[in-house]
Amino acid sequence: MVRMAPPEAVRSVLVVVDGTPASNYALAVACETAKRQHASIFALHVVEVPRRLPVDAEMSAELERGEQILAAAEAAAAKYDLKMEGNILQARNVGSAVVDEAVALRVDAVVIGLAYHRSYGRYDIGQMAQFVLENAPTQVWVIRYPPTAEQLG
Repeated sequence: MVRMAPPEAVRSVLVVVDGTPASNYALAVACETAKRQHASIFALHVVEVPRRLPVDAEMSAELERGEQILAAAEAAAAKYDLKMEGNILQARNVGSAVVDEAVALRVDAVVIGLAYHRSYGRYDIGQMAQFVLENAPTQVWVIRYPPTAEQLG
């Protein structure tokens, strides 16, 4: 069943956080939306596990970084008077983890911040965003961070 809520009916949002400026900007947009709509907001940080390791491998440095990213996201949400629930997952495929979390939480929208990235002369949204756009059973809001002057060349 496809759930398509108009923007004013969004009651829960999942924002993917990775500590980049693009992710932080998407977080701010998600917080503004959640505050305006009196919506629940969730943050997700995914640690991508290389194939050479077991999926449940001890990745303490990456998990510590994830904890710092989530703490910063929760602090940012607090500035909007929002209480954010955060989660860290380890997965082989970040996009799949995002979709699974969106389904588990039954959110109305997933928010993804993307940096401006050109690959072989064309803009590339990346594997995670592509997977989420193709597979999420909910709205997906992709927010591309503006390119720098050097990127516009």
